[in-house]
Amino acid sequence: MAEAGACDATAAQHLVGETATQSLAASAVQLTGARELRWIPENSAVTMDYRTTRLNIEFDANRVVTAIRCG
Repeated sequence: MAEAGACDATAAQHLVGETATQSLAASAVQLTGARELRWIPENSAVTMDYRTTRLNIEFDANRVVTAIRCG
């Protein structure tokens, strides 16, 4: 059985290539079932801790989403 609030990024992959906005984030969180959200700007350092309940949205200098993943 999956942990309550566990993230599954599969359903949000169609958002890659869209502009990073709060509306996009809200949709992505709803689609993935995540309880936490972390924005990751291009070339940023992030912790390597893995959280099954966290959604990571990576974006470039133009605020275009480049990746959506859990962890």
